[in-house]
Amino acid sequence: MQKLYGGIEAGGTKFVCMVASSPEAVIEETRFPTTTPAETIQKAADFFRSTVQRGELKAIGIGSFGPVDLDPRSPTYGFITTTPKPGWAFADLCGGIHRELGVPIAFDTDVNAAAFGEHFWIEKNHGLDPFLYMTVGTGIGMGGLVNGKTLHGLIHPEAGHMFIPHDREADPFPGMCPYHGDCLEGLASGPALARRWGQPAETLADEHPAWDLEAEYLASALANLVLAFSPQRIVLGGGVPQHPGLLDLIRMKVRRHLNGYVKSDLVEKRIEELILAPALGSRAGVLGAIAMAVESNKEQ
Repeated sequence: MQKLYGGIEAGGTKFVCMVASSPEAVIEETRFPTTTPAETIQKAADFFRSTVQRGELKAIGIGSFGPVDLDPRSPTYGFITTTPKPGWAFADLCGGIHRELGVPIAFDTDVNAAAFGEHFWIEKNHGLDPFLYMTVGTGIGMGGLVNGKTLHGLIHPEAGHMFIPHDREADPFPGMCPYHGDCLEGLASGPALARRWGQPAETLADEHPAWDLEAEYLASALANLVLAFSPQRIVLGGGVPQHPGLLDLIRMKVRRHLNGYVKSDLVEKRIEELILAPALGSRAGVLGAIAMAVESNKEQ
């Protein structure tokens, strides 16, 4: 019998569901808008149901938008908690999928899942520790592995909400995070770019001043991550960093911010190996969820 695994990238805008055994062996994939918890969980469960009924699906990994409860001892383990997304605060995502399908579930944040997938599936990332992943799109999130395990603690990393220098004379935009105003996400997410400049980020010309400002904010954040975690690699995913030339500009500014303090060839000579785009591309989250399911099945 074929050994297959399920993956769910549960985003605030859309869900991506996949059945696969590896990135090269994807059997089925779908995506649909994130509506109400009941409707969205039902759609996700229905996608996997026939594979479960045939006895082929060994486990499902879920990488979810957050914040989420990752403490297995908690009565709200597997719940999305204080999200501002309407209707989803304290939604039981993990439990809802498990009740529908009855298979083992591995649960983590979407960015931890993406970090795990890049580390698990991509050979050049094997053995790199700490290993971080930051996504910049509708929101900004950070996940990673330390000592081979995804980062959990008080809750989980929320470095997308770190506070970075904000020169209000150069950039009078107040930020748009409903909790913190001008945190990193409030200043540098895709919606922040659109609101500040009055048009979607993807329509901004290459020479638009938006990109130098965006690079400055993201470089400040990444320099802080280098200093706080001493990572051996940072993968920078999401739609915004894919803008042509932005990644190189970010790398240059990270090196400038660090200013010779971190004595490593990866910073001073090979920064393109320290900060790079995801090898799994836009599928990093859902393939990371598949990797979580594979790993959880090994542990049983």
